[in-house]
Amino acid sequence: MQTPNILIVEDELVTRNTLKSIFEAEGYSVHEASNGDEMYEIIANNPISLVIMDINLPGKNGLLLARELRDQHNVALMFLTGRDNEVDKILGLEIGADDYITKPFNPRELTIRARNLLGRTFTKLPVADEEKAIVEEYEFNGWRLNINSRSLISPLDDSFKLPRSEFRAMLHFVENPGKIQTRAMLLKKMTGRELKPHDRTVDVTIRRIRKHFESIADTPEIIATIHGEGYRFCGELS
Repeated sequence: MQTPNILIVEDELVTRNTLKSIFEAEGYSVHEASNGDEMYEIIANNPISLVIMDINLPGKNGLLLARELRDQHNVALMFLTGRDNEVDKILGLEIGADDYITKPFNPRELTIRARNLLGRTFTKLPVADEEKAIVEEYEFNGWRLNINSRSLISPLDDSFKLPRSEFRAMLHFVENPGKIQTRAMLLKKMTGRELKPHDRTVDVTIRRIRKHFESIADTPEIIATIHGEGYRFCGELS
């Protein structure tokens, strides 16, 4: 099996060297960039599987770069930053980051989270999961979830390419229609992580998905909130 390539985007040399040592000790191939220009050059010439990025970067900051990455490349994305306020975390997840860790960090927790994330994105998934799904497209209420393009397509044929976490949540919903999905179950499907107190990753992801449905007037409620339990897919599959 090919060794996953990790790209560290961090302008502080000491932190960058520390991260490089940590991941090389785990057997990964590690690349380094101190800004967005270097990041894109490395991505253009190497099969990067995971980008671990700081927010505070010279030139374009990590939030802007993450938005561009989501539009242009299909890589796993983790923020590792000293910005620990709730607003930054929510914004990072809304942009499409798969995980958000604050400094100072525990090296063991970091490598576990990276491994879990890579385990869901680097290797080819089993039959009935996203890359080898038997069903290529799910249709419901005039909408379509296309498995190959990982896109949500509206009744007006507008296509919304979904970030990894949104796609995994939607795929899980359409494969389990009418069943209540707890936040813990959804987070595990989306990121491979266990749910911790005050973790809003699932709620942020659901909010992003709902914005797509809300772009078309008169779309019925597709994902319902089940208070105290989680969420349920209410679309009518055809």
